[in-house]
Amino acid sequence: MNVIISNERQAELANLDIEVIKSINGVFDADELVQMFSNFFFGRMILDLTALKNYRDIRNLQKLSMALDIEKIIVLLPDTPECLAPQFLSRMISMGIYNFTTNLDGVNYLLNNPNTYRDVAHLQQLDDVASPAPTSSGIAQAATPNLGNSGDGGGMVINNIVSGGAYILGIRNLTDHAGATMLAYLLKKELDSLGKNAVAIEVNKRDFIYINDQTLISVNSERLSAELMKHREASVILIDLNGDENVDLCTDVIYLVEPSTIKLNKLMRRDRRAFEKLRGKKIVLSKSLLSMQDITEFEYEAQTKVFFNLPPLDERANNSEVLTDLLNRLGIGTYSGGIM
Repeated sequence: MNVIISNERQAELANLDIEVIKSINGVFDADELVQMFSNFFFGRMILDLTALKNYRDIRNLQKLSMALDIEKIIVLLPDTPECLAPQFLSRMISMGIYNFTTNLDGVNYLLNNPNTYRDVAHLQQLDDVASPAPTSSGIAQAATPNLGNSGDGGGMVINNIVSGGAYILGIRNLTDHAGATMLAYLLKKELDSLGKNAVAIEVNKRDFIYINDQTLISVNSERLSAELMKHREASVILIDLNGDENVDLCTDVIYLVEPSTIKLNKLMRRDRRAFEKLRGKKIVLSKSLLSMQDITEFEYEAQTKVFFNLPPLDERANNSEVLTDLLNRLGIGTYSGGIM
C-alpha cells in the first residue's frame, strides 16, 4: 500500500491508479512528517515536494532522507529553477535520493522501475563548475530508461565528516555469519578505488588473514581504542565489531540481517526482542534477494525499518554500484564543495 503527501500537485496525484493507504494534503514541517511516518509501514511514498515546508532548503529534505526509508520515496519536483538547478539535484543524489521526477508519467514509471545511483549519476555535480539548469522535461527523462547517459557509478567523494578525526562505521552481524567481515573489506576496496584513505579493522577475531591483504587490521577489544588513535587521519574507518562492546566508539553502526527463515528463527530464539531493542537503528538486509514487496512484509512482521537491502556480493566482481548506493545512504556521499 502507498502513501501520498500532496500540496500544489494534489489534483495531478489524485489521478494515480494505485492503492493508497494514507493520503494527506497541505504543507508539513519535516519533523512532522518524520513523526507521522517513521513507524508507519508503506510500500511507496509519493512526496509532492511543495508539501514540505521550506523545501528550497535542502536540509529539510535531508531530515526525511535520514529518518525514513528513502528508497521507497518518489519525490515529485516543482517546475522551478531552484529545484531543477544542478546543485539541488546533486545534493539530492548525494543523500541517496535517486527517485525524482517532475511529472506524473515519471511517477508511474518509478513506481515499478526505481532508479539506482547508476541511473542518475550523470546529473551529479562533481566539480565547482555549474552547468546550465536542465529543463523540466529533462528531469522527467532522467526517471526513464531512454536517457542513455547513466554514468558509471564512480566519482563519489567520501570526506572526513567527523571534525578532527575519521568517520568510524561499525558493522555488526545480527544474524550468524551475515557478512560483516567481507563487507568491511569490500567497502575499504571501494573507498580505496576512490583515492580515499580508508582503514578496515576486525575485533576479537582473525578472519582477515584469509583475504591476504596486508593492510587489513585485526585487534582485540582492549587494543581497539589505541588502534583508532593511530589512524585518526583516515577518512573512514570500518570496524567489524563482532559484538556490542565497542559500539560507542563508532560514528555510526549498521546491523546486518540475513533474511533467511533459518537465520531469523535462530535470532528470535536467542532474543525475541532483538528488533525491538534496535528500533531506530540501521538494519541492513544482507545476502538478500528480497523484492520491495517482500521487504515491506518483513518490516511489518518484524516491526522494524530496513535501512538498506544488500544483495549477495561477489568479491571477485565489481560491486561499485551497490556499494556506492550504501555509502550514499549512510550520508557519506558528497558533492563538490564539501559535505552535504
